[in-house]
Amino acid sequence: MAHDERTKIIPGKTPESAAMLANVRRAMAITAKLNRLTFNDADAVRALFSELIGKKVDDSFLLCPPFYTTGGADISVGRNVFINQNCTFYDLGGLDIADDVMIGPNVSIITSSHPVAPAQRRAFVIANPIVIERNVWIAAGATIIGGVTVGENSVVAAASVVTRDVVPNTLVGGNPARVIRSIAD
Repeated sequence: MAHDERTKIIPGKTPESAAMLANVRRAMAITAKLNRLTFNDADAVRALFSELIGKKVDDSFLLCPPFYTTGGADISVGRNVFINQNCTFYDLGGLDIADDVMIGPNVSIITSSHPVAPAQRRAFVIANPIVIERNVWIAAGATIIGGVTVGENSVVAAASVVTRDVVPNTLVGGNPARVIRSIAD
């Protein structure tokens, strides 16, 4: 699992939760501008996405709006990355996307969650990083849950829910996602 020093527990009604909320507001303002653009506005989309994540993305980066995120500052994107329309990234725990990754429409990549116990559910947010390694394809409607690494060259089948690490060179699918087969060139 992709647990590292970026794993966060943020209690409610604290300076940390106030900072998190301020970052959400900043991200919503930027994504509102980004979501008024079209695929033909690739340069403007790259400029706004760069502002959102706080670092310049490569000229090979493509994103089809609309796009949604809770922060943006904890997203890292490699070269030749394609993100299709209507994706949602909750990046509080950290989201690393390597080179040559393709992300289909309606994909949700969610690093944060809440406690299961009803009495604690609103008390704090737990956030674990997600790592998407090189040359991964995440198909339409898939969901990736915090703490997961998707290994190099792997494919996540449409509508899958990934709750555990995906080893390199595999096709996974289902809910929860399980290995379907190995991928060989």
